[in-house]
Amino acid sequence: MEYVLKTKDVTKVYGKHKAVDQVSMHVEKGAIYGFIGKNGAGKTTFMRIVAGLAAPTMGEIELFGSKELESARIRIGSLIESPGLFANMTAKENLEVVRRQFGITDKHAVERMLEFVGLAETGKKKVKNFSMGMKQRLGIGIALFRNPDFLILDEPINGLDPEGIIEIRELLLKLNRERQITILISSHILGELSKIATYYGIIREGALIEEFDAKELNDRCRRCYKIVVDQTELAANILEEKFHIAGFDIPEKNTMRIFEQLDQTEQINKELILGGVNIKESYLAGQDLEGYFMELLGGGENV
Repeated sequence: MEYVLKTKDVTKVYGKHKAVDQVSMHVEKGAIYGFIGKNGAGKTTFMRIVAGLAAPTMGEIELFGSKELESARIRIGSLIESPGLFANMTAKENLEVVRRQFGITDKHAVERMLEFVGLAETGKKKVKNFSMGMKQRLGIGIALFRNPDFLILDEPINGLDPEGIIEIRELLLKLNRERQITILISSHILGELSKIATYYGIIREGALIEEFDAKELNDRCRRCYKIVVDQTELAANILEEKFHIAGFDIPEKNTMRIFEQLDQTEQINKELILGGVNIKESYLAGQDLEGYFMELLGGGENV
C-alpha cells in the first residue's frame, strides 16, 4: 500500500485543551479522503499541521513515504479556511501574483489555470464581485499552481449554492481522475461528500475514531432485512427456492442479511419457520448516509 500521508499519534495541545488527540491517519495514493467531524472536532487544526501551518505537540508525520517534511510539502497544495485573495484584483491578476511568488517563468501558466478552473471568461471582473463558488475555484486554482500531488481542502463547498457545489464537485473529480491528485477534503455536507469520497476518516473530540472505504460505508448503510437463525444453510436454501432471492449474505455466524423483497418480511419469516428454521431475531437494518455519520459522531448538530 502506497500512502501519500501517514501519521502516528499526532497531537496538538493548546494550554489545557487537546485539539488533536493521537491521530493516526492513512491517506492512500489516488484517494479522495473525506474527513468528517463536527465543528471544533479538530479537522482544521489537523490539516494545518499536515500542511506545515502549525506544529504538532507530539506525533509523527510521513508525506510520500518520507519524514523530510520540508521538501515533501513542496508537493502539497492547500486551501484551508478562507482563500487569501486580493478582492480588488481580477482572477488573472491574483494568479499572476502567485506565479511571480512561486518563481514560475511560464507566463501562459495563468491562462491555463484560469481555463482549468473555469474562470477564463471572468475578464476584468474584480474578485470582490465573484460568487462564493467562483472564489473557491480561484482558491483551488492557487492551491494547484505548483502542480501538487496532494491537495488539502478544508470545507471547500461551505456556503455554496447548489450550482456552486456541483461545479466544485466536478472540478475535484477532474483533478483526481485526470491529474491523479490525491485529495484530503473536509465537509459538513455529508451527502455531497459521499458522491466523491473513496475513503473516510471520522474525527470526534480530536480523536480519529474510525477509517473505512466507500464500499464498506455502502455495505453498512445498505437497507436490508437482518435475521439471526440457527441454520443459515437451510435458511439460504429456502430463500432461493421459495422466493428466488440471491441477494443475501452471511456476515457472521448465524446472521443473514437479505437485500431483496424487503416488503415480504412476514412471508419470509413464515416460510423459514415452516421449513424448520428457528428465527432468534429479525429486523430491518440500514440507514441513510447522513444518519449513519451522525450516529458515529454522537448525534446533534454542527457537523
